[in-house]
Amino acid sequence: MSPIPAPPGLPEAAPHVRVIAMPADTNPAGDIFGGWLMAQMDLAAGNAAARRARGRCATVAVNEMTFHQPVLVGDEVSFYAAIERVGRTSMVIRVEAWRRSRDADEVGRVTGATFTFVAIGDDRRPRAIPPEG
Repeated sequence: MSPIPAPPGLPEAAPHVRVIAMPADTNPAGDIFGGWLMAQMDLAAGNAAARRARGRCATVAVNEMTFHQPVLVGDEVSFYAAIERVGRTSMVIRVEAWRRSRDADEVGRVTGATFTFVAIGDDRRPRAIPPEG
């Protein structure tokens, strides 16, 4: 699948995760903590991975994370995931986070990253990803 394009507004696909940024999610400077954003992105990527692999998956790498703008308390943050590549036991998923302020319709891309997941079986060892369909 192709990576998510960077349109002037939100991507057309439904988000995998959508959440409101809360005061408990801030860093000492009062902005939303980057680690919180990364955790939400991992949830979105994990959702896409589990659906594609039809089962349990584990995060094995996160690459290319770049922050474009801050997220503020009260912002609605939507996380979009797209599968870029599927191998025998692993897959690469691109995730983007978009924010919308609580009192406006303007949206902006916050960050993006590439996550690598491996499908795992009940024995917690890598397993083959089934064909699509």
